[in-house]
Amino acid sequence: MDKSLDEIISSKPKAHRRGSARRGSVRSQVLGKTPAGPIHRARAAAAPVAEPKATQSSEKIIVSNLPGDVNEAQLKDLFSTTVGPLKDVTLHFDASGRSKGTATVVFQKRGDGSKAYDQYNNRLIDGS
Repeated sequence: MDKSLDEIISSKPKAHRRGSARRGSVRSQVLGKTPAGPIHRARAAAAPVAEPKATQSSEKIIVSNLPGDVNEAQLKDLFSTTVGPLKDVTLHFDASGRSKGTATVVFQKRGDGSKAYDQYNNRLIDGS
């Protein structure tokens, strides 16, 4: 150990790291390319195939562009009377307690979410 710490550090080759293999594999997954390894092939083979959008039935919807004065009770009343029984309604709030104008509505029956979507998508609820 006759070298100083600075000399040891400067004598080591510098690795230029622009991206790691891990980052590259994530990038390829995001772009739709799956790695060719056996684990990835097994996962891809085991992945369920999604139904076409037209035949999917849903039990949960996200309602957006709600006025700030709408509350959960009003949403429950609207969707339970016009669509079907509900499991849960959650109105979303920001850090200061104001409504974000979005809510999650979960129906008891699986197809009711699709029914509500068909009935209320791109429509004004109160007519104004």
